[in-house]
Amino acid sequence: MDIDLVRDLAVPEQRAAAADALVALGADGVARLVREVRDEASPVDSRQLAAVLGRLGRPGFDGLLQGLVSAPTDEARRRVGFVFTALGEDALAWYTAALAHPLPLVRAAAVRGIQRCGEGARSATTALLPLLGDPDDEVGRQAADALVLQGERIIPLLRRVREQGPGRQRARALTVLAELGGEPALSDADRAAIERLIRLKLPDDRPEPLWACWNHWIAVPSGDQAGILRTLGLTEPRPVTFALGNDIVDADGHGSDTSEHDGNERVFVTPELDGWTFVLGAWCDPCGEERGADVLRLCTRLSARYGRAQAYYYGGQGDGSAWLVAERGTVLRRYCETGEGEDELLTLGEPLPLERARRAELGLSPEWDAARESQEDEDEWRWAAHDLAPDIARSIGLSPLDIGVDTPSRGTGVVALTPYGAARGVPTGAYRI
Repeated sequence: MDIDLVRDLAVPEQRAAAADALVALGADGVARLVREVRDEASPVDSRQLAAVLGRLGRPGFDGLLQGLVSAPTDEARRRVGFVFTALGEDALAWYTAALAHPLPLVRAAAVRGIQRCGEGARSATTALLPLLGDPDDEVGRQAADALVLQGERIIPLLRRVREQGPGRQRARALTVLAELGGEPALSDADRAAIERLIRLKLPDDRPEPLWACWNHWIAVPSGDQAGILRTLGLTEPRPVTFALGNDIVDADGHGSDTSEHDGNERVFVTPELDGWTFVLGAWCDPCGEERGADVLRLCTRLSARYGRAQAYYYGGQGDGSAWLVAERGTVLRRYCETGEGEDELLTLGEPLPLERARRAELGLSPEWDAARESQEDEDEWRWAAHDLAPDIARSIGLSPLDIGVDTPSRGTGVVALTPYGAARGVPTGAYRI
């Protein structure tokens, strides 16, 4: 085949004629098209190649499958895999048959192809279920993800797997059930088994540092977990390991695919850690428009009871910092630096000692003076303050980002419902225990 005919797919005014000519060649042109897909230097968009190979039907599918198996490099395999999974519903029956291929690489790609078939993927449900027990972890995870996209209609099928097996499918069936329907989707036996597993792990559970993309927490210098729960209006506390509590906080912080949940429905309340108790979760945000005023009120109340209370935000991906410090019922300081236009409107009280010291290190006046401060000085401080929340927490207490297996711990952590969660429930999801 003339190489120019394939390369004409990259030329807008020649693309349609070239595609028709390539389709007219039938199976004779498949090998050349697949080589073009594998070519990292190709000027042809992969979507154009996928469109032509899709029009070629079964020869195009088989050629891509062979190209996937024989790809010499990871990049070539990635390129062929993308086109292989983009053939659409016309290839659904072939994808379904490929789920039984001996190579995990092909099985995983076939699952992704089915995922991209939209509503048509529903007809492949029964073929996907056995892959929950696939010996290859990647294939099993891919199958679980594909089944989650099928929605709640498959919950009865998954419950049947949990009850009747096969045994190798049961573990991932539980994960998919949790993702689709949360705890209400689980049987009484499964809920009891999970609670039993948590109880078995708790005696040996050790502190793990909080680390999420968006970290929000309230810190109280007390081990009175029950009193802190009551003061904050948190309900239905349930014992959890550190891994489970942190995983829930991280997942909730990323929000939900629906407008029903926004991550404010539950929090992880730690056991006493070196004299401190932490309440972790987006509900603790001291600077957000929705929660800022209430967090200030709650920290004031906590500080009146326990002497001090603090709230923090730290964006782990460079998304800024905020801190709120209250003592004996009075707010001493609130400061926010997230890059939002009205951060300065949240500022309350006088700078903390560490703020002054950090400004001095930067060669700036420890005292803010808007009339004298240049734009360059202001920008330099803002960049420094952007990541300052963990240092502030360390300087006046303890940061949950720093705790670890050696941190003194007393009691058991719990996940509890906020008033939002009590009113509207919690997001679904599967979490590590």
